Amino acid sequence: MLVVTTESIPGQRVREVKGQVFGVVVRSRGLGGNILAGLRSIVGGEIKEYTELLELTRRQAIDRMVKNARLMQADAVVMMRFDSSEIGQTMSEIVAYGTAVVLDKAT
Repeated sequence: MLVVTTESIPGQRVREVKGQVFGVVVRSRGLGGNILAGLRSIVGGEIKEYTELLELTRRQAIDRMVKNARLMQADAVVMMRFDSSEIGQTMSEIVAYGTAVVLDKAT
């Protein structure tokens, strides 16, 4: 399925808008990861444990969004965006969202 951050797709036109589609993932790093990340934050620099966690979470959010778009019988998602927030001090929420559409070749 085509997922783009743009409003339009060159060579394609939107035949039908199916509606809003999203994928939500909430993650928490385990105690060991939090301790290791806390120690790394003392010396500064990238905290790879959190970077990897957020990359994985974004991929899962996109996968869930695409699954929902397929259930709506869409063949693309346009205007895809991410949103994130913290829940408490140990959890992160990532939302991938956009507009599910059906495309036709532009004539």
